[in-house]
Amino acid sequence: CEKEPTSYMWIYILLGNLLRGIGETPITPLGISYLDDFAKEENAPVYVACLHTIAMMGPMFGFLLGSLCARLYVDIGFVDPGSITITPQDSRWVGAWWLGFLIAGATNFLSAIPFCFLPKSLKKPEEANKDKTSHGLLENTDFYNSLKKVLGNRMYFTFLCCSLLQFSGFIGFVTYKPKYMEQQYGQSTSKSNFLIGVTTLPPVGLGIFIGGLIMKKYKMGFIGAAKFSFTMSFLSYAISLLHFFVGCDNLMVAGMTVSYE
Repeated sequence: CEKEPTSYMWIYILLGNLLRGIGETPITPLGISYLDDFAKEENAPVYVACLHTIAMMGPMFGFLLGSLCARLYVDIGFVDPGSITITPQDSRWVGAWWLGFLIAGATNFLSAIPFCFLPKSLKKPEEANKDKTSHGLLENTDFYNSLKKVLGNRMYFTFLCCSLLQFSGFIGFVTYKPKYMEQQYGQSTSKSNFLIGVTTLPPVGLGIFIGGLIMKKYKMGFIGAAKFSFTMSFLSYAISLLHFFVGCDNLMVAGMTVSYE
């Protein structure tokens, strides 16, 4: 290139994602604690399952929105649509990726308004579970001692490690599978996002909800929940191995998979 790009628009994207992360961070830990403190013990798993199920619907609609935006030209609204001579199937096509940020940002802002009307405190039910460990942690204001106690809890630490492994695999799956479908199966960006949003995330959300119902029905304790989680995770891992048998031959790329001749 003769001229280096001098646009600083990436700073706005960076600041926007920074603010979004700050605003979204309290929802999951504080929201789950809120439900756990003020819901009946047998109902808490169902409520938490509903929370996670709805959270899975966000990425699903995000993929569908991304599929729609990918069909629109990147400069939509600034150029005459009749003057565009290429189609989404053309390798030079760039979709309106920025439009998703505006729609999702406005939706985030509107969905945050109801949180302002939550009561400052609620009356705990008599059946609420009183965890001595939690009270001990709250009474101790020393952060490092509290952190040491939390990480010293073998059940919590094991769950934390399992969650890290699960989310690491899931993030890689969601991030690279659309591109894999484009490269290996010749699908457009729009169709790949649509297929991922429809076939992958709804079953996960449904599974989370069903898991909450099963825990409520059989009133699982810590040990029962751990055994149930281990069994389901192992079956999921075994089924995921089938991905190794899905694929196509390597693409012919001069200088990489075949010679220049």
